[in-house]
Amino acid sequence: MRCVIFDLDGTLVDTAGDLIAAGNHQFQTLGYGDVLDLHQDAIVAGQGVRKLMAAGFARVKPDFDEADIDASHGLVVAYYRDNIAVHSTLYDGAVAAIEGLKRDGYAVGVCTNKPEGLAELLLGKLGVRDLFGALVGSDTMSERKPHPMPYAAAVARAGGDLAQSYLVGDTITDRKTATAANVPSALVSFGPIGQDVLQYAPDAVLDHYDDLARITQELIG
Repeated sequence: MRCVIFDLDGTLVDTAGDLIAAGNHQFQTLGYGDVLDLHQDAIVAGQGVRKLMAAGFARVKPDFDEADIDASHGLVVAYYRDNIAVHSTLYDGAVAAIEGLKRDGYAVGVCTNKPEGLAELLLGKLGVRDLFGALVGSDTMSERKPHPMPYAAAVARAGGDLAQSYLVGDTITDRKTATAANVPSALVSFGPIGQDVLQYAPDAVLDHYDDLARITQELIG
């Protein structure tokens, strides 16, 4: 079965607001106030809590080290888990487009570098978990993207054929994952990176989910 696999943060869902709110909650607790900015830090927010907190600490404590991040990491994740869908929203047209793929006989799944439990929780809170036939997170397999293993697992669990699949994402990690799996990639231009995804030379650029059916037909038929 032909199959389309989606990244999560920055591809299906704009999650930057809740991630930055979780980081700022911790910085407030430490007495620094709101250190992170939604517009300035949207890209790093999608790279994980550790990188997000490192970006913040660099502004308020230049001599910070890994111990500072270690001490905050669990608290940030706990706050984020409890507030995972306050600001996060699905990108415009995503649900209708994916429902259209399913009606046309495509399998669909999610492959993310977000921990599986958080990804399950987020999609459930947004009411779209049942839309996807598979969800593979950063800790589902022994490897994470850009290794091809989690992508291949997502395709298999969704009931798809790897040779008739492609990945929709928003970062160089997604582009590298697709290359490693020997499948095409489409990168969205409406995520935090915007039109800069063009520098990664994906097989297609998705400017809006209204274009998903056309791009899917072009890439895998």
